[in-house]
Amino acid sequence: MSNVMTFVALLRRSGVRVTTGQALDFCRALGLLDLGDRDQIFHAGRSLLVVRREDLALYDALFGRFFSTKWAERQVRAQPAPRAPRHDEPREKPFTIVNYMAYKAKHIEREVDVTDRSGTFTDVELLQRKDFSQLTPEELRAVRRLIGDMRWRASLRTTRRRQPSRRGDLLDLRSTLRRAARHGGVVTGLERAERRQKQRPLVVLADISGSMEKLSRLVLQFFYSLTRGLGDVEAFLFGTRLTRVTEPLRLRNIDQAISGAARAARDWSGGTRIGENLHAFERRFARRVLRRGALLVVISDGWERGSTARLEGAMRRLHHRCHRLIWLNPLAGRRDYRPLARGMAAALPFIDDFLPVHNLQSLEALSHHLASLPSRRGGVRGSAGRLVLPALSDSAAAGHARPRPPVKTP
Repeated sequence: MSNVMTFVALLRRSGVRVTTGQALDFCRALGLLDLGDRDQIFHAGRSLLVVRREDLALYDALFGRFFSTKWAERQVRAQPAPRAPRHDEPREKPFTIVNYMAYKAKHIEREVDVTDRSGTFTDVELLQRKDFSQLTPEELRAVRRLIGDMRWRASLRTTRRRQPSRRGDLLDLRSTLRRAARHGGVVTGLERAERRQKQRPLVVLADISGSMEKLSRLVLQFFYSLTRGLGDVEAFLFGTRLTRVTEPLRLRNIDQAISGAARAARDWSGGTRIGENLHAFERRFARRVLRRGALLVVISDGWERGSTARLEGAMRRLHHRCHRLIWLNPLAGRRDYRPLARGMAAALPFIDDFLPVHNLQSLEALSHHLASLPSRRGGVRGSAGRLVLPALSDSAAAGHARPRPPVKTP
């Protein structure tokens, strides 16, 4: 025990910080070791008495000098641990013309045969044009990734809040008086302000009934992309009943967000009750979510199994509540499409924009359309037939759409 305390004192005099608790732990460890085996004593003291990496070399030297010179010499002559090839110091090769030519060859770009693809479409361009209903499982996964990479921007609205602006058309009386107070009450200039502009909220309702089964696989990916791009988005799914899926889609993890939204809706590929679900939305959520000039987007093919009178009434009320009502129909991308379905014919007079949603190009057109909507509700609105179906003539559209009722202005 005296030798141990002397060794601890030697370590302290040499600059190694050893506490009393460490010394007692070392003494207890010696009672469990073979005192005839110096390797055990060495490693026990190394692990208990040294706490700083820079003291390891000093401990090795002091232990060898204090306990056994032969043991220290044996440790010095021990074979060092093998080093990985990446730790070896690079050796400089003698300069030769062969080494120089090899070095230059590494920096020369290799010749690659490039196939002439002029006049052809890439895979992405083909996917952009291909209808969603004709996608294979591999193409469907690629389209989901492309939808996730899309950037969305909604039109702006003018708020009541003001912000300082040198070219503003409003007088900022508060800033003017504050500036005058710093100059002894003398008005040195008039401060100007303007109305702030803020992005409009977006509300999306998607039909997930049996007739929309092929598109419903991409609806949640579309909703997630809108939520991440715009932020202020309210999402709903409806078939036989209405389901709000806004909260699950706000998760950052895309797999968890889409899985949570899919579990929330229990009526996938069921019946279609557009009128009842729009009435339920108007009664339960419209006052809260259709605020501050929101944009309302409905995704459906218009196949209604319920009462068209209820659908017409819900569309009339929603049309007056929102800033703009947009209807996306996957069948509208066909040139021979006509709005002959009862539900679509009943909803058509109250739709501001009737657009197709059958491929990636239609989604890109939708993104540009949302960003370029006019600030005022009048905008480019006209008769439903001329506005909603670019591929449909005016005379044919007028035969399937009733005249738009006059909009009541406060």
